[in-house]
Amino acid sequence: MVDLFLRFERQLTRLAMAVAVVMLVVSVSFSFYQVLTRFVFNAPSTWSEVAARTAMIWCVFMAAAATFRGGYMMAVEAIYKVVPGRLLPVLEIAIVLCCLLVLAVLIHFGILMTQRVSNQTMSGMNVSMAYAYAAIPVGAGFAMVAVLARLLAQLSGREALGPDLGDASPEVEMHDPRQTIPESNDAPRRGGTRP
Repeated sequence: MVDLFLRFERQLTRLAMAVAVVMLVVSVSFSFYQVLTRFVFNAPSTWSEVAARTAMIWCVFMAAAATFRGGYMMAVEAIYKVVPGRLLPVLEIAIVLCCLLVLAVLIHFGILMTQRVSNQTMSGMNVSMAYAYAAIPVGAGFAMVAVLARLLAQLSGREALGPDLGDASPEVEMHDPRQTIPESNDAPRRGGTRP
C-alpha cells in the first residue's frame, strides 16, 4: 500500500515539476516579449506582464511539491542535532503536522479567493483572475501529497530521517592565502608602492 502511494506521489510530483518548468519558460518568454515591445518597438504590450506574473505564480506553487518532497524547505538543523535519535520520528511527525496545517489553510483560503475573484478579469486580458488564484489551492494540494509521501518514506525506512544534506558542501578550513605564497622582497606590499 505504501509502495503504491509513493509511486502515485512520484508521478504527481513529476507532473507538478513539469508544469512548474513550463510555467517558468512561459514567464521568461512573456517577460522578454514585454521588454522587447516596450523598449525596442516603443509599443508596450498590454497583456504580457500580467500573463508573465500569472505564469510565475503557477511556477512557484507547483514547484513547492517537489521542494517539500525533497526536503529542501528551510530546515533548522540545530534541532536535529539536539533531539535524540529515538525522538527523530516524533520531530518529523510534528514538522509534517505543521506543514499540513499551513497547506490546509492555503487550500481553504485559496479556494475561497479563487471563487471570490472568478467574476473579475485580468487587466489587458479577457481571462478570469480565478486562473491565477487557482495556483494556490492546486499547488498546496500537490505539496500536501508530497509531504505525506516524504513522511511515509521516512517512517518506513526507505529514506533517512532529518533534512536532506546531500547538496550541502562540507566545511573547509579557511586559511590565509598569504601563508601559502612566500613573499619576496621584490613583490609590492599591500597598501604600499614598489621601492
